Amino acid sequence: MQYLALLLLFAVSYGFFYFGKNRALKIKFSNNARLASLPDYYGYFLVLIVLLPSLLIWFFLLIYKPTFEEMYVMTPTLFPDLANWSDSKLGLILNKITNLSLIVNIPEVDLMKGQLSLLNMSSESEKIAAKNLASFDSIYGWSVVVVFILLPIIIGLLVSRLINQKLNVQPLVEKIIINIIRLSSIIAILITFGIFFSLIFEAIKFFQFVNFMDFFFNTSWNPNRAWVISSAETVDKEVLKDAFGWIPLLTGTLLVGSVAMFVALPLGLASAIYLAEYASPKVRDIAKPIIEILAGIPTVVYGFFAALTLAPMLKQFGDSVGINISAESALAAGLAMGVMIIPFVSSLSDDVIRSVPNPLREGSYALGATKSETIKKVILPAALPGVMGSFLLAISRAIGETMIVVMAASLRANLTFNPLEPATTITTQIVTALIGDVEFTNPKTLVAFALGLTLFVMTLILNVIAVVIVRKYREKYE
Repeated sequence: MQYLALLLLFAVSYGFFYFGKNRALKIKFSNNARLASLPDYYGYFLVLIVLLPSLLIWFFLLIYKPTFEEMYVMTPTLFPDLANWSDSKLGLILNKITNLSLIVNIPEVDLMKGQLSLLNMSSESEKIAAKNLASFDSIYGWSVVVVFILLPIIIGLLVSRLINQKLNVQPLVEKIIINIIRLSSIIAILITFGIFFSLIFEAIKFFQFVNFMDFFFNTSWNPNRAWVISSAETVDKEVLKDAFGWIPLLTGTLLVGSVAMFVALPLGLASAIYLAEYASPKVRDIAKPIIEILAGIPTVVYGFFAALTLAPMLKQFGDSVGINISAESALAAGLAMGVMIIPFVSSLSDDVIRSVPNPLREGSYALGATKSETIKKVILPAALPGVMGSFLLAISRAIGETMIVVMAASLRANLTFNPLEPATTITTQIVTALIGDVEFTNPKTLVAFALGLTLFVMTLILNVIAVVIVRKYREKYE
């Protein structure tokens, strides 16, 4: 309901843009007077007046709806011992009441067997709470309609009466938009810091169990040793000494990522150069969308392709030439991953190469350079920052891929540099660590945050290297 109301809010705001603009134009032509701002700014002014307060209220309701719902439904009158309930018991009762609210107002003759059983197993307090919840949903739905439809329309109509030829709204509109952009930048930075510090705090808990040096320099990965551990004070750290060594995961990540890069970077860059410099407009209009389709295919499909087609094909080829290729190998996962990230390199590099100014090409041709020499000596150096950005995006995508590795490589940590053998990656082990019913006080689960922190640092290092390379080799053109 609230998302439909949100769409209606944007539609109403869109309508008020034209309403404000037309009102300003009407004042201008009827009085033959000069407006203090351009007509579009009066439309933008009404849009901001209508949209911003409603969005703030929507965000507030979205955040605090569960709290209001619990206060309305879970009252001490219905549940006298509510204060003594644990969080888990409260969650279970709320879930039961939520399910009950869907059927509590339906006649018993119309209920299915399972629904009737749930109704008979519920207490009178739970049934009353379920009816309260159903009424709360109705009240909430109507409040959303009022907030997102009626209130914006009333505010917009009232504020529109303030529009006159002396009202200069341009500085106000521009100031609000600049502050919105600034706030967006600050939020993005805060989210990054939030992710980083959340990883730091949880990783510190993990290193209370496992020695820092053992984690980063041990070559054994066997997290099942930590299955029954729940307290850092009582654990024997010698038991965990050989349980969490991330070296096999690092080598597996680099191995699979390297295979993917050997496929994606040359093919992606070559296809970008061809599409931007050699292909006719007709060929480009057909080929580029086909290449970009690869980016829209779900990773699980690539995993199926690697596991059911590519890996058996590689094993069969290896057997025919006398090479032992495992049924689950880093090579199969890397090849499938490389095909998947070709569009990231190709599409971005193509756009960057095409954005190089034509006078640079024409000047090179005027000096007698061939097309290939122009591409190598002029166009690629000019496009280097964008090309490096596409490479970095592709590498980060390869490092963060999980599903293909799970299906085509292995879940077993294997310290090897041979792409024909099974290998696993850091992201795969993060998923493995968080699957199951192990509590977050156990090092088997906490290791996911330590691994996530290492990935965060690895990505940061990649960004720093890319910036250094771009600054060192970038050529500036007037």
